[in-house]
Amino acid sequence: MTFKIIRSKRDYTTALERFEQIFQAKAGTPESDEADVLALLIKSYEDTHYPIEIPDPLAAIQYRMEQQGLSKQELASILGYKSRVTDLFNGHRKLNLSMIRKLHAHLNISYDTLVKEY
Repeated sequence: MTFKIIRSKRDYTTALERFEQIFQAKAGTPESDEADVLALLIKSYEDTHYPIEIPDPLAAIQYRMEQQGLSKQELASILGYKSRVTDLFNGHRKLNLSMIRKLHAHLNISYDTLVKEY
């Protein structure tokens, strides 16, 4: 079991192939330990080379509405006024602290996403 930092696409592919081979190793075995270390090395490489950006707040709201089958009218009941929803999606209003708290509580959208500039 020799480990090294993943520095290239080739190293990454090799690590993924080995991880796939030992993924279901029984806990406490050397292969299981190797899988744990490979997972950390792979994650580090992916975080650097394939970062996932925080989504735009309005896109996150729309996505969550689609997931939950919510209409704009139902979103308005969460935020308090239909005009707020219309203004938000037309770009005439930004999210305020009260809206952010309600959206987080009712739609379970992270605060990091909701406070991002858009």
